[in-house]
Amino acid sequence: MPDTVLMTDPTAHTTVRTLDRRLSVAPMMDWTTRDYRFLARLITRHTLLYTEMVVAQAILHGDRDRFLSFNDEEHPVALQLGGSDPQRLAEAARIAGDYGYDEINLNVGCPSDRVQQGKIGAILMAEPELVARCVEAMQAAVSVPVTVKTRIGIDDQDDYDFLYRFVGRMEAAGCTSLTIHARKAILSGLSPKENRDIPPLIYQRAYAIKQAFPHIEVILNGGVKTLDEVHQHMGEVDGVMIGREAYQNPYFLAEADRVVFADDHPIASRRTIAEQFLPYVERRYALGHAPKHSLRHILNLFQGQPGARRFRRHLSENMHKPETTPQVLMDALAQLP
Repeated sequence: MPDTVLMTDPTAHTTVRTLDRRLSVAPMMDWTTRDYRFLARLITRHTLLYTEMVVAQAILHGDRDRFLSFNDEEHPVALQLGGSDPQRLAEAARIAGDYGYDEINLNVGCPSDRVQQGKIGAILMAEPELVARCVEAMQAAVSVPVTVKTRIGIDDQDDYDFLYRFVGRMEAAGCTSLTIHARKAILSGLSPKENRDIPPLIYQRAYAIKQAFPHIEVILNGGVKTLDEVHQHMGEVDGVMIGREAYQNPYFLAEADRVVFADDHPIASRRTIAEQFLPYVERRYALGHAPKHSLRHILNLFQGQPGARRFRRHLSENMHKPETTPQVLMDALAQLP
């Protein structure tokens, strides 16, 4: 199945655009940069890739190219926005739509104290009416899908009824695809890092939402580390979003096209992927970007393989030096058997 599909609605006589979200890589701050996404796309053709969260205000008043530029090879690629002002989010979404993103996602899941102060992330679950207005405004501004990434609850607002009411309001606002991180957000007393593992995941909560809202696409997020697990969840939900495993072990995605998307194209070796990444690093270097910014994402490419430690050590010790050039990647590859 292709990543982006054109579908015709015979009743409306219109053509609408939809994305294949059976597998995606989660938005992760400081990790899912354009450099990582280029690397990931060398490994998987079909997995949907998300940007880091970008705050709407940064797009409206900052360096738009810095926050929004991406490589054509990254498609399908989605932008995650943070914010709570419907008009500002709509304008940021419109600008992002002009850059060519395939989806705009609203962050209603991040528990960080810093984003809470800006009324961004999971704290918005307490205000479903406001989130709905944001979704409606964003949808009116763009032609691509507007989606929401959320948690199953926040603090003591964590029962099924709370989530059911929230999702019901999203459905009424016209949201047709919802990513649910199956762990509630603790808004005080835990760091965001701790909240990645505490409290326990409740996958059944996302399953129940899919049963209650069959017309909404439900994507499950949280704790999934293998493609076997992806397959197991796919019997209950429409897709799975992978977070840390896709970054800390990027070659994990190599089998995704075959297992999830039924595409049996030949799988490139880790070394081939590294060699294909080199011209990209060289192009970025020619534009003034230090190699370390791109190469940090490839440190774990050979995880579990003979020589992986030597490869990682050589890059780690040399890529930060002021005189370093992209050649350091080839030198690191030479450390492998």
